[in-house]
Amino acid sequence: MFTSVLMIEKPLTSVDVEFVTTLHGDEPVSFVVLMQPRGDQDRLLRAIDDVALGELDEAVHESGDQGPAAAVRALEHSLASLRATGSQAVGQIVEDHPLDLLKSVVDGVNADEVIVLTAPHYVEEFFHRDWASRARHKVGVPVLKLFAHSEEAHSE
Repeated sequence: MFTSVLMIEKPLTSVDVEFVTTLHGDEPVSFVVLMQPRGDQDRLLRAIDDVALGELDEAVHESGDQGPAAAVRALEHSLASLRATGSQAVGQIVEDHPLDLLKSVVDGVNADEVIVLTAPHYVEEFFHRDWASRARHKVGVPVLKLFAHSEEAHSE
């Protein structure tokens, strides 16, 4: 069985679930999901990213952490969605030092890869401060960076 550590910051969408569960064809996959919701410390960076993406309404209304209960619901939703595809999935909320936890989880489960699934964070990526860039130097397994999808319909 292939083992992936999946770092996320919001609930997985159906498109995200389909994508990560089919990356390795028919090979069964076991996921360890690390959920670190973006909190107040990242509010300015998120607003700058929103402006860079032309999402001015989002930048104006950028809010902080939705609280621990929202993070737990997001994690539970994501785990249930992965399990519904037949994949094994366990997970936890990341509160502090995500890369230290990531390294210990990768080593502890003998992971084959890390998948970082986030929205674009241009400022962090430019300075190589995003999770994927920093994880590549720490975990000792391949790190795949994917952009999360939105469930919102984009029809006009």
